[in-house]
Formats: sequence, C-alpha cells, structure tokens
Amino acid sequence: MRFSILLRTTLAFFALLAATAWAQAPLKIGVTPGPLADSAEVAAREARKQGLEVQIVEFSDWITPNTALAAKDLDANYFQHHAFLDNAVRERGYKFRSIGVGLQGSLGLYSARYKRIEDIPTGARLAIANDPANQTRALGFLRDIGLITLNVRTPRAITPDDIATNPKKLKLVEIPGPQLVRSFEDVDVEVSPPSSFVTAGRKDVAHAALRYSLDDDSYWAIQFVAREDNAADPRLAKYIAIYQASEAVRTQLHASYGSNTHFYRLAWMKQKPQP
Repeated sequence: MRFSILLRTTLAFFALLAATAWAQAPLKIGVTPGPLADSAEVAAREARKQGLEVQIVEFSDWITPNTALAAKDLDANYFQHHAFLDNAVRERGYKFRSIGVGLQGSLGLYSARYKRIEDIPTGARLAIANDPANQTRALGFLRDIGLITLNVRTPRAITPDDIATNPKKLKLVEIPGPQLVRSFEDVDVEVSPPSSFVTAGRKDVAHAALRYSLDDDSYWAIQFVAREDNAADPRLAKYIAIYQASEAVRTQLHASYGSNTHFYRLAWMKQKPQP
C-alpha cells in the first residue's frame, strides 16, 4: 500500500515537472522569409511582453516547415495556404490542421520583356510554380485574365492537362516556387507573388506586374497550421490572437508588401487592408 502511494506520488511529481518544463519551453513557429517572417516576429515581440515566449524559425523552402512540424521540432508553422496544406496531408499523410487564418497574398503576371499582356508573343515561355497547389492557383489566374481556358469549373485541383485552349500556345515552364524570382529574366513571362520580388529587394519589379490577382477566397490565405495532437494548445491560440489584433503586425505587413494594397489582404478581417 505504502509503495503504491509512493509510486503515485512519484509519478505525479514527474508529470508536474514535465508540464512545468513544457510550459516554459518557447513556442516555436516556422515561417518563410519576407512578410510572413517579419510579421510573425513582430507578433512574437508583443507576445513576449505578455509573458508568452515565442521563437520564430525561418526556412528557405516549402518542404522543411512541414517536415519539422511533423517531427515536433515546431509547434506550428505559418507559410502555406489551405490548398498547399490539403495537398501535403494527402501526399504525406500528415496529421495537421489549420488553427487560424492569416494574410492572403496576391499573384502577379510578370515579364522582363513585355509591358502589356497583348505584347506576349505566340509560343512565349511562361513559368509557374511546380507544386500542385500553387500550380492550381496560377492556372486559375491565367484563365481569369484570358490567356487560357480550362476544362474544369472549380479551381481546387487544376493541372496543365486541364487546359482547354491556349490561343498564344504558351509553353509552361514548371519551377519550384521559391526559385521563380531568380528565373524572372530566363523566361518570357511568369506568375509569381509580388511579395517574392519585394523580399528579393526588387520592389520596382513587384510594382510593375502586367496584371494582379487578389480574390477573396480564403482557401488561398496563409494558415497557421499545427498537428492534431497540439492544435488545442492555448499558447497557440493566444499567439494567433495577438497576431490578428496587432496594429504593429498590420503596419509591418504593409511595409513588407511594398506599401501596396494590391499585393495582399488581411484574410481574417474579411476585407482588403487600408494604406
């Protein structure tokens, strides 16, 4: 009997010790460089003032943030829209889910050689992201601006095979999303987020798109993503609430997006941001 009581006491002590250590460990949020990292760090500074220790971890690709989250090296990440998340879960079997909505960036049609869509010649090489989710969005954008037509109506899983007509006979070049900026001069035209050019120090290019696209479908908004086993962590809820309520975060986002409201919207506010 005494041994049983001692065992329960010991187990309770170590459980309390583990819980205390867990509570004191910094919340780790994975992001990609640019507006996401900049705004997440602003929110982290505000969280620290409120007693919540947050560490922002930057990744230079779109694969590692999910790998690190699955390995429990992160508590959450903030870099992917719902389409990208759905595809990652489907392909990798991740036990992830969205726990909050963030900003939504626009797409731009860019060219170092042509100033108008009408000037794009027949057979031009057009670069788009090679991952299924961003490829879907890019193809939907190209349809919306009249460069192609598609066989599908619902823009949730579009591939080049779904192109019905391509009047200019554009030759699609599939490139990893983070590399699109570097490939800008190597193709005739490309679909890329303006924020990528801002982050690369090329604001002049970011502001010179042939056309911008910014719909209000939050399926394309960046999500705060956690694992199913920690999605209810109150620290994550607190951090997201700080991020969404912070005027300093909004100011940083506006600056990070080149002070151009064509480049983004605050999806959690259900409206376009104001200058």
